[in-house]
Amino acid sequence: VLASIGRVALTGETTSIVFEEGVGPVPVTIRAKEGRADFAQLSVAKPPEFGPEAPSSDDIAALLSLDPAEILTGEMRPRAVSCGVPFLFVPLAGRAAIKRIRLKRDIWENRFAATWAPQIFALTRETELAGSHLHARMFAPAMGIAEDPATGAAAAALGGYMGALDSSEGGTLRWTVEQGFEMGRPSILEVEADKRNGEIAAVRVGGQAVLVSDGVMRIG
Repeated sequence: VLASIGRVALTGETTSIVFEEGVGPVPVTIRAKEGRADFAQLSVAKPPEFGPEAPSSDDIAALLSLDPAEILTGEMRPRAVSCGVPFLFVPLAGRAAIKRIRLKRDIWENRFAATWAPQIFALTRETELAGSHLHARMFAPAMGIAEDPATGAAAAALGGYMGALDSSEGGTLRWTVEQGFEMGRPSILEVEADKRNGEIAAVRVGGQAVLVSDGVMRIG
């Protein structure tokens, strides 16, 4: 957006800037096509941190109005991960389950609001689009967000969640993530994770944005 409105000058096909954020300096790469910003990618300031054990499948299923059997267990199971904002990642059996999610606010307040990761990120490997790797929905009542169409902080932590499932010792892992489809606001997020000696050393999140409105704020 900053490049599109001229607040960041493009220096060629690739422009690098740094955002000063609460979690620390965040490097951002802007890619241009035909002189216009086309893609932006940020590098997370904090490596993934894994939280305590997730609530039971019964509790998660009740929260999401699903059957406990639709919550995956085993290696790919619910886990709490943070790259600055903690999320509870909940893998589901398929798109049918993720489409039926109806988050029950009373259960969230009683059983999830005070947990380490009160934000809920449901995901499945069954996707809408060819070429995507994951289909997801995100709910954050603690932030006043009923549902979010694209969540950069969650995508960053997702790199940690998915990277931990991969057995490779090194290299760069990549996932294309669909989000917001159930809201009628389809979004695509590109996630990368670098592994070194079996550990996640860096995570990057990127995508495109479309300017849909502008305005002026008058102060005083």
